[in-house]
Amino acid sequence: MATAAQEAPDGGGGSSSSSSSSSSASSAPPEALEAVEAVAAEWMLEFACSCLCRHFAEQSEAEFWRWRDVAQALISGLSQIPPHQKKTVYVCQLLIRIAQGKSLGLHFEHDQRISPLESALSFWTLLEREEIKLEKLHEQIRRLIQIQIVAVHMENRYFKEAAEVLERLFTDSESDKPLRVKLATIIKTKDPYVPLLQSFSYSRLISKIKSYIELFMKENETNFLIQEATKHVASKGLGATTLQNRPVEVNENGKSDLETKQRLVKEKQCITSWSSGNIKKLVARRRSKGKPKESRVLQSLNDIQNVENNGVSSACSRKRQKWTQKEDLELKSGVKEFGVGNWAKILAHGNFNNRTSVMLKDRWRTLSKIKQS
Repeated sequence: MATAAQEAPDGGGGSSSSSSSSSSASSAPPEALEAVEAVAAEWMLEFACSCLCRHFAEQSEAEFWRWRDVAQALISGLSQIPPHQKKTVYVCQLLIRIAQGKSLGLHFEHDQRISPLESALSFWTLLEREEIKLEKLHEQIRRLIQIQIVAVHMENRYFKEAAEVLERLFTDSESDKPLRVKLATIIKTKDPYVPLLQSFSYSRLISKIKSYIELFMKENETNFLIQEATKHVASKGLGATTLQNRPVEVNENGKSDLETKQRLVKEKQCITSWSSGNIKKLVARRRSKGKPKESRVLQSLNDIQNVENNGVSSACSRKRQKWTQKEDLELKSGVKEFGVGNWAKILAHGNFNNRTSVMLKDRWRTLSKIKQS
């Protein structure tokens, strides 16, 4: 950049730290400056992706769209994607498209026939190639995206387009054939409310994407900018706790006030990471005695109806819900497959109704007590 390479004017008697920095910057060769810019851009993209993931999971609409714009600008500035940042870019593009998946009038591809969800499926395919440990979760999300691509067209009464997209989505492989036949039959009925489409709803797709995000963020929790910003916030006394040292699990001995501790941990996380506007909303919700409003964060231009209808509570105020026998069986199966303590993996691979890894841990403790008694 020309301005970065210009020398700062000499102030006369002494030399300040800023002029010293400018001199060192101006004396650096262009190749070095390009390398510095590239590294800084990588840090910024990782940070933007982290914010995008967090606000998608927390359903913070305004913040999600703000960080979408930041992430898209950074991605657009890449001449090519560095190998180690492929997953970061793919995750950003996936979330942006999933969040606008109901907007058939919005196009991310040159081919106007390609809906946002069909574009999202292409990025999910790229993510699958980058990972080998999440085969079951990959399959579940792929199936949900495929079904919802057809479902969204049917909800808008685009039955001809639904049939056309079905031809593009599925190959002639035997593994795809059963689902393809079912969807073809559903399209012929012209009924978007059949049990299959309701069972594999948009809200269930969002829930599975959140499970994937949780695993992705755990793998990328050592983000440089987040660590440095956390240190700065802690040094200024602006945060109750640092992100690196905040408790993730609740002590086994504190059973009497377990729920209170979990709530405080959630609120500390939100207060540390949210903007002042969102903090005011949190305080207002805490003072209100009524039921919190259903979040409408992941609305696209035409609103994501399934998310609204199945309203997911905010990350800081999760409604208590009774465990079903089916969920208990999923939990037992997950523990058998992955072992006690691997709650994030069990959550990602199981079919749970808006649960968290902490909820799985607490439920397993309860089931263990029942078995012992």
